[in-house]
Amino acid sequence: MDKNLRQEKLKMWKENLKQLEDQLVAVQHKKGLAAQEGDLSENAAYSMAIEDAETFRVQIEQVKKIIRDLEKGDK
Repeated sequence: MDKNLRQEKLKMWKENLKQLEDQLVAVQHKKGLAAQEGDLSENAAYSMAIEDAETFRVQIEQVKKIIRDLEKGDK
């Protein structure tokens, strides 16, 4: 792959990673607020925040792998 193209892709994926990390922080904040509402076993907002956080964690790991591969020059 052309070096300039690889650099552009790296930049794009790093921006994507930053957005995902910011979204994860926001979800964790929502989770904390939902936890303050009381009984967690029946708290839909808390349960949803946990699911959303896990989704963002998986996406973050996928993007980190793409970045590592690009930095190695494998793609």
